[in-house]
Amino acid sequence: QVQLVESGGGLVQAGGSLRLSCAASIRTFSNYAIGWYRQAPGKQREFVAGISSGDTTNYADSVKGRFTISRDNAKNTVYLQMNSLKPEDTAVYYCNAKGATWGRVLGSWGQGTQVTVSS
Repeated sequence: QVQLVESGGGLVQAGGSLRLSCAASIRTFSNYAIGWYRQAPGKQREFVAGISSGDTTNYADSVKGRFTISRDNAKNTVYLQMNSLKPEDTAVYYCNAKGATWGRVLGSWGQGTQVTVSS
């Protein structure tokens, strides 16, 4: 069973930074690709960034150059470092394990962590 818990969100001014954490309860965590997703009010959930078991990373065009995803297999944790935040980054951020594609996930969606960027 794949269970993940997000943390680290908050309120930040435009241009600021936050680091999100995704703690996973997966026996063989290092074998899984993990992705970050976000959902803004009135919008569909979208892929933000992902990291494979071999540390290959993928980013949505909207966050390239500003966000960095990383993982610590010893801690069963994936991080999302978010720099140069913009008001349009405001959303609830979720993490999940990748299925066949980044659009298909293996676990249930958790509560997420709220990120609010003020202008």
